[in-house]
Amino acid sequence: MKCPFCGGEDTRVIDSRPAEDNNSIRRRRVCDSCGKRFTTYEKIETIPLIVIKKDDNREQFDRSKIEAGILRACHKRPISAGQINALVDDVENEVFNLGAKEINSSDIGEIVMAHLKDLDQVAYVRFASVYREFKDVNTFMDELKKILDK
Repeated sequence: MKCPFCGGEDTRVIDSRPAEDNNSIRRRRVCDSCGKRFTTYEKIETIPLIVIKKDDNREQFDRSKIEAGILRACHKRPISAGQINALVDDVENEVFNLGAKEINSSDIGEIVMAHLKDLDQVAYVRFASVYREFKDVNTFMDELKKILDK
């Protein structure tokens, strides 16, 4: 591992532990040339997951798209950044644990909605209204009735 400060080739690990997300390893390193310390994160490389979109186009799974949708749904809600990151981690883990090489975007949307429903009902309805493409107020009201009946 090259030192980000001096470019030296001789660095060594002085501490290693699981990162907060438990999906990567945090390594504390020191450069033998300049003596500066830095941190790296090691994550398992997975086989690329292909998402099948509504129009049958295929693209590589992109965690940031899930995160952006959840952030929009949670805008101005009492939900911390930590809760949002945990939710995105949970969705990503659930998607990859399915073990499929391809997944429909609709399946990902359903997984997101299931997690949002437990976190915040307003954020859930916001996400559902965009994801399910509510056409009118009646469709919106039907979704609200489902929540209220439970």
